[in-house]
Amino acid sequence: MTISEYNGCVERFSDALYRFTLKSLRDSEEARDIVQESFLRLWENRAAVIEGKEKSYLFTIAYRLLIDRVRLSKRYAGEQALQYRAGGIGSEYSGLDEVLSAALETLNETQRNLVLLRDYEGYSYREIGQITGLTESQVKVYIFRARGVLKQKIGVLEEVI
Repeated sequence: MTISEYNGCVERFSDALYRFTLKSLRDSEEARDIVQESFLRLWENRAAVIEGKEKSYLFTIAYRLLIDRVRLSKRYAGEQALQYRAGGIGSEYSGLDEVLSAALETLNETQRNLVLLRDYEGYSYREIGQITGLTESQVKVYIFRARGVLKQKIGVLEEVI
């Protein structure tokens, strides 16, 4: 990978990678750190990355860094701090994006990441399996269950709108 190819990867994939990490973490500074670390690892391992697989490599690295951050925060902050940060859906309507974000926060970390990869970033089940290390059928089951939880939390979409 040359410098110009690397710069092209940064231009093409940085926004999508940032959106994915920001939706998962809800912290813009940590999301930027993970994006930066992902691109750093891409550059350091540029000889091992197969041409045309840069996007998959970046999302795999970002996903693993997300998991590491969540595990570290659970270790030091405890479960109560994470629940407090997640909040809940209030009785007043505050916007569809806020309702959806609050519902996503109720999912566990794996389900939330899988839904974000599938529905926000548009990855196929096979690609998500490669990124996360899960089988394709596991990915389908986790996404199905996550969507069921979201449907319960959000309710009928027409009532929300």
